[in-house]
Amino acid sequence: MKATHPLTPYRLAVASRTVAATLGGYALAATSTAALSLLLHPPLDRVEAVMTATLLSWIIYAMAIGWTFFARTAWLAWAGVLLPALALGAAVYGPPWWGIAA
Repeated sequence: MKATHPLTPYRLAVASRTVAATLGGYALAATSTAALSLLLHPPLDRVEAVMTATLLSWIIYAMAIGWTFFARTAWLAWAGVLLPALALGAAVYGPPWWGIAA
């Protein structure tokens, strides 16, 4: 019987990418929905802006899932999903903290 130790790092990397795709992709989709709805609000009505942002977030979520399995390493997969989510979160939730009216 062969030892399965060489497969353990591979399985952990796949599990890490799966978690990055589900949780990190959801975080990216949620923050992009908030940012896009604020960005689209002046030219569109509020309901249309939120609906358009929600529909576009499904595309962003699918792209995030693709990115996590396309990235060269699991660290790059996490960075490619969480860094844009943090940047969008700072853009959406940051202005009230900085004293700027959105």
